[in-house]
Amino acid sequence: MNPTRVKICGLRWMEDVAFVNECLPDYAGFVFAKSKRQVTDRQAESLRAALDARILAVGVFVNEEIEKIRRLCEQGIIDLIQLHGDEDEKYLKELSACVKNPIIRSVRVRSREQILEAEKSPCDYLLLDAYAPGHYGGGGQTFDGGLIPPLQKPWFLAGGLSPENVGEKIRKYRPFGVDVSSHVETDGKKDPAKIRAFIENVRGLK
Repeated sequence: MNPTRVKICGLRWMEDVAFVNECLPDYAGFVFAKSKRQVTDRQAESLRAALDARILAVGVFVNEEIEKIRRLCEQGIIDLIQLHGDEDEKYLKELSACVKNPIIRSVRVRSREQILEAEKSPCDYLLLDAYAPGHYGGGGQTFDGGLIPPLQKPWFLAGGLSPENVGEKIRKYRPFGVDVSSHVETDGKKDPAKIRAFIENVRGLK
């Protein structure tokens, strides 16, 4: 079994970066979209400068102007682009034409057909998350994994993952990577013990 990649999303503070630098997930996510975890370009630049070079930085966007994403990539603040909004085929093609950075397309899962359709789009990875009406993120909720079809593109599993259930989910669905945010927090702040437990429970799998 290939090692499952780990993405810790929603880093906002220097202590968050210090936590992940100790545990070394594969990816760290900075949320530029409107949310309680949103960071400014300047904050992201500072956080990225403190991030261990072995961890790839992912910028999370919702219907963002392509020029802003291009600039963040060019400045080396982010390594990968995660699109979590209503970005269509035209948008993806325009973005791909002006950046070399890999693109993760998020799917708020409602059907098997929807996932297969998303896989055809010009992106490098998919991220499968729960559908929550009126929200672009899954809100820490799980979705029916039985809807996941066999996929050719590498994909991340998100939505309701925690240190307690991540091992079972990986064994069952075999994703390329797993993505977590709210379930490694306590009182709205990243919790080093939960981050450590999450990563250990992924990497300890046989």
